[in-house]
Amino acid sequence: MPPMSEPAAKPVKKRRLPLRQSITARLVLMSAASALLIFAVAGVALYTVLKGELLRHERDALFTTLNDISYQIERAGNTERWARVQLKLSTLSQADQHVFFWIASDDARYTYGDLTRLSPSAINHADGKLVGRLHLPGRAYPLHIMTRTLPPFEDRPEVRVTVGVDGAPYFEMRRTFLLATTISSLLGIVLAVISSYWIARAGLAPLRRMSARAQSFSPRKLSARMPVEALPEELSVLADAFNGALERIEQAYTQLEAFNADVAHELRTPLANLIGETQVALARERSAGEFKDVLQSNLEELDRIRSIVNDMLFLARSDQGEAATARVPASVAAAVQKTVDFFEFVLDDTGMSITVAGDLDATATMETALFKRALTNLIQNAIQHSPQGAQLRIDISGGEEMVRVAVTNPGPAIEEQHLPRLFDRFYRVDSARQDINGSHGHGLGLGLAIVKAVARMHGGRAFASSSGGHNTIGFTIARQ
Repeated sequence: MPPMSEPAAKPVKKRRLPLRQSITARLVLMSAASALLIFAVAGVALYTVLKGELLRHERDALFTTLNDISYQIERAGNTERWARVQLKLSTLSQADQHVFFWIASDDARYTYGDLTRLSPSAINHADGKLVGRLHLPGRAYPLHIMTRTLPPFEDRPEVRVTVGVDGAPYFEMRRTFLLATTISSLLGIVLAVISSYWIARAGLAPLRRMSARAQSFSPRKLSARMPVEALPEELSVLADAFNGALERIEQAYTQLEAFNADVAHELRTPLANLIGETQVALARERSAGEFKDVLQSNLEELDRIRSIVNDMLFLARSDQGEAATARVPASVAAAVQKTVDFFEFVLDDTGMSITVAGDLDATATMETALFKRALTNLIQNAIQHSPQGAQLRIDISGGEEMVRVAVTNPGPAIEEQHLPRLFDRFYRVDSARQDINGSHGHGLGLGLAIVKAVARMHGGRAFASSSGGHNTIGFTIARQ
């Protein structure tokens, strides 16, 4: 039977990433938009002013011409004088091809021009006060007209005089101005875009240099920092924040390297013991009792490895935001006393004693097992760094919201810069530091980190202080 072929893999759809927004492009677009708005507003304002001025000029010219003609017509009371008026109007029309005259009357002898071309609505609209418009066949632009009614005089009846001026220069000037304004505005916008692009490029040059500098950083140059002095004020704040982040990364990286070395050292010792003892046990024939002793010794080393792994898992869960969920109201002093009783034999061997003082009636909602674990680490730390026969003290103080537990022991002073970092994992004030009893400190340095984690899981915090030859380390937990 032929082997079955595997089904073809489905093509993976690639996610389309959003286009990156360029600051330079955004600045250029904003400058172009602002330039467009400014030129548009300015152009509309100038066009409106020009239109009004041209219209006023045309109205004044019409009004002046109408006054001159009206003055002569008012004194033409017979046909002889009227003939001279008609001759003058013809002369004016021939001399200026842009001026037109119409005179309407009930008496055909006192008329002038082709009255059929007049629009009664335009005449009524003008009537000597407003400029009307009259569209004539064969002309691209309408005429501006003004009309006035003159009373009868002698033999002449009432007449209506209409003066028209060609509107082509008016409309041509408006069109020319509009075209010139549009072209100049477009050129202005183009120049604004070019200049804003150059300004944006020049203004963002320090940011590009800053980016190039940042790209040169690597794990091999953790001590490198962003130069702040040469940057503008706006970018210096960003550079300071960036340098702060680099400093924290350097500290974390250094701490991680120390952690790797400590973990390798701490795990190597029990593993080497396990391998060595097993190899020795297998080198020759052993009795059941001898093998039992070897297994017992191996079990102790395995238990040490298990303790290290459990501590690491506990801190990992704490980092992920795990809280103490099995909290119940309990007496803080009672939990402290039970933990102190656990160290009875250790205290007897070292000649030390522990005094519990403070608010012995304080209560809090806590997960008792975690509380005892944190306090156990504090007592172990105090015993390890105290001289033989030292007097240790545990103070309990209760507030409205928090309960404070502090363990104080005599010992070498801890410098101020080390206090905030005592609760960091694997942090040691001195990697070669020995305890007062002369032995090197054991453990990976996870004890105080666990104290901090337990406090955080109970809504509190860890604290440390050193003064007057005494070191105080403790934590707080929320009452509720």
